[in-house]
Amino acid sequence: MVATANRTEEPETPGGAGGAGEDSDESDGGPIAKEEEAEEPKPKAEEPKAEEVEEAKEQEADAKAPSWAKPAAVPEAEAEPEAEPEADASQTAPASPASSTTSGEDASGAPEAPESTESTPAPAKGSEAAEDPAKPAPDPEADADRPAAEPEGKADDKTDGKTDAESGAESSGESVSEASDKSDKPADSIDRPTTVFKALPRPAVDQPTTALKIPPSLRDKAKPEAHKADEPKPDEPKSSTFVPLRRDDKPTPAPAAATSTTPGKAKPATPAPAVTSPVPTPPAAATAAFPEAERTRQQPMPPMPPLDLLAELTNTPETAARKAVRRVKIWTPLVVLAAIVFVIIQAVRPLPAPELTLSADAGFTFDGEKLDMPYPGEGQGAVEVEGVGAIGTFGEQKPAPIASVAKTMTAYVILKEHPIKGEQDGPDIKVDKKAGEEADRPDESVAPIKTGQKYTEKQMLQLLMIPSGNNAARLLARWDSGSEDAFVEKMNAAAKELGMTDTTYTDPSGLDAATVSTPLDQIKLARAVMQNDVFRAIVDMPQADIPGIGKTIYNNNTILLEPGVGGIKTGSSTPAGGNLLWSANTVIDGKPRRILGVVMGMQKAGTLDEKLTLAKQESLKLIQAAQAGVRSETVLKKGDVVGYVDDGLGTRTPVVATKDLKAVGWGGFKVKVALDEGGETVPHSAAAGTVVGRVTAGKESVPVALQSALAEPGFGAKLTRLG
Repeated sequence: MVATANRTEEPETPGGAGGAGEDSDESDGGPIAKEEEAEEPKPKAEEPKAEEVEEAKEQEADAKAPSWAKPAAVPEAEAEPEAEPEADASQTAPASPASSTTSGEDASGAPEAPESTESTPAPAKGSEAAEDPAKPAPDPEADADRPAAEPEGKADDKTDGKTDAESGAESSGESVSEASDKSDKPADSIDRPTTVFKALPRPAVDQPTTALKIPPSLRDKAKPEAHKADEPKPDEPKSSTFVPLRRDDKPTPAPAAATSTTPGKAKPATPAPAVTSPVPTPPAAATAAFPEAERTRQQPMPPMPPLDLLAELTNTPETAARKAVRRVKIWTPLVVLAAIVFVIIQAVRPLPAPELTLSADAGFTFDGEKLDMPYPGEGQGAVEVEGVGAIGTFGEQKPAPIASVAKTMTAYVILKEHPIKGEQDGPDIKVDKKAGEEADRPDESVAPIKTGQKYTEKQMLQLLMIPSGNNAARLLARWDSGSEDAFVEKMNAAAKELGMTDTTYTDPSGLDAATVSTPLDQIKLARAVMQNDVFRAIVDMPQADIPGIGKTIYNNNTILLEPGVGGIKTGSSTPAGGNLLWSANTVIDGKPRRILGVVMGMQKAGTLDEKLTLAKQESLKLIQAAQAGVRSETVLKKGDVVGYVDDGLGTRTPVVATKDLKAVGWGGFKVKVALDEGGETVPHSAAAGTVVGRVTAGKESVPVALQSALAEPGFGAKLTRLG
């Protein structure tokens, strides 16, 4: 603010802004004084200055604005900041007559009091005391009591929406005339340097965003006045002023003061002090009508469903048709993608392994009447065709003494522990004293061996099975296991392995009546031991010449001389009666077929020899009946379709028999027909005639081949498979 040095103090006038006094020739712009000046018309000869007219307009706008929007009275302590030292002031703003007279407002935009033409310019503060020592010094209290014009000007600027440049434009004509009058003054009438005031910066404090709501009553009142104040004057150019919603924390630099145009020389602008205007505070009555200030408490909205969000974005009304179309647009790509993935997976999935399936009958029954076997009326027994099945059984099938038939298990264990094949003789076995002594027993069948003699394993087996020497059985047991009891344990273990569940062995020879078995168990043993060619050759011998014996030994099985009859072992004792475990052969379709049977418990005879003879006779009848009844029949002919190859995807390729399939049986006998791969893998594709498996009827089998080419499944079959 620029103030004249020669100022006459007058009593304070009530109603002045901030309680400051008024000069006789200037006014500070108080509300009451300004309204009177604005309302009272002046003569044309005494036209008011531009600064006074501007102040009157501003005061009029303030009077019309709501009371709460007016700036609050600033305390005296804050009205004017403490002045800097005079030396600094003189350095900051050098004295210039033109700079103090270029505008009626100061640098901050507040209207400056006009200078009186009657007053004499005062010298600089630094030389004031030297020129006029008697002149009283300026009263600092009077300066402090002056109203703060700059904040009021700031508030007026915000209310009217005008700039300092516009105010300066309105009084441009008068400012130029004043500058001309002042230029005619004597050289010693010059303006003194302007004092610069600095406001302390406020600390930057972040504050929460606050929304103030204007009550409807105040809003309606303020609307007309605000519109009226915002209306531009007819002779002013239209302009807009940015009004921030929030006051900046840092002080805003004031615009440069307008300078008057002097012909021939431009005047430098004087820097204006930066003054921060106080924020107007609404009165208590106005703030009481406001609701509590609202802080921003909005929370993020929950996510909307995709269809609703799409409808919100498109801003189109939701209808059933639109919803259906939108669903089609959304789901169609997904369905197409899923279909593509499905097709790819189906195309690259491994193909299922082809399988052979039988289409022919799963069984075949031989023509003719059931085979009638001549079973004896006593004892028990069984007959079967090896590899085909059982012809039949007779008797109770209970464990009974088997006498020397037990030597079959002794030979089986020896050959198992000390196997020999073909022309092999095996190790030498020395006859011990006990075996030599037992050779002289008249009450049992023995082998004529002497102590100290050596015989091969094969020879000892001949002495065991042909003359049925009990002493040879005990010698073999001691030779193999060290004792007869240990050997018996091996015999029972072997019986268990063969599934002879109803058999118990107590001695190697079978002389003990506690050695018992059943016909079916003995058939199991015969089936196993007859697989050894050395054993078969021995039991089929009706007689043998063994070196060291001194004579020919004969087989007790006299029916060996009959066609196709083979022997295994005879046995007779008082508890067991006559027994015979036998084998026979028959030729079917040029191939030999072995028939196995046993007759046990023949007691209807006087002596043991007669009982044994009876057993041999009954066995011969069964052998001859089986040889006559067992035959072959054609189950499948060459080229017959027996099944098909199923590729797992619905395609079936037929397979046919490559030869006639004949099964061995007898009248009424049923055989099982089966189709399998024969240990090979069925291919996914193959040419016609490729062998892919075999068909079996009982124990007989022939290869099967593709009737037509086997093709790999096509793309359509791969695509439509579900398994």
